[in-house]
Amino acid sequence: MTGRACGSERLNAKAGRKSGTQRAIQVASTIAVLALISAVVAFANPARVYLWVKAAHVVSIIAWMAGMLYLPRLFVYHSDVEPGSPQSETFKVMERRLLKAILTPAMIATWVLGLWLIHILYPIPGAWIWVKVACVIALTGLHGYFAGAVRRFARDENTRPARHWRIMNEVPTLLMIVIVVMVVVKPF
Repeated sequence: MTGRACGSERLNAKAGRKSGTQRAIQVASTIAVLALISAVVAFANPARVYLWVKAAHVVSIIAWMAGMLYLPRLFVYHSDVEPGSPQSETFKVMERRLLKAILTPAMIATWVLGLWLIHILYPIPGAWIWVKVACVIALTGLHGYFAGAVRRFARDENTRPARHWRIMNEVPTLLMIVIVVMVVVKPF
């Protein structure tokens, strides 16, 4: 490599670290703002805390599902490009950022807020809640499977064809449908 290319790579690496630090500050400030709003709501009107937690739970679910539907679509396109190509490298960055910046934090928030809601409402009559929890556990397992795929793609070790990822793209949708039906209809 030329000295000029190495210098530009170092600048890009520094810029990446800076943007990572900026992202961490943004995430921390968002969490601080939400904590402050929650504290104000809890102090001003404790009965409304449940509604705020429920709203935050729904928002985190939406973010998690958006990522769970988009990531396998990226895998479809990524599996069709040559490993090491500029397109492949772009997909690696997109997949890693989606997983780390959106999917995993949204999954954690969904679980924490959902468990808090179950704790507040316990005991919940009906078997619907257990079907929902089973589907959320399955969705979490699928999240782990996708995280492993991100790591394999990053090492250029994907062995799955695009067709596999097209099929996997439908699994979160099916789980989401069952979860929504259980929560809204409560069939049993």
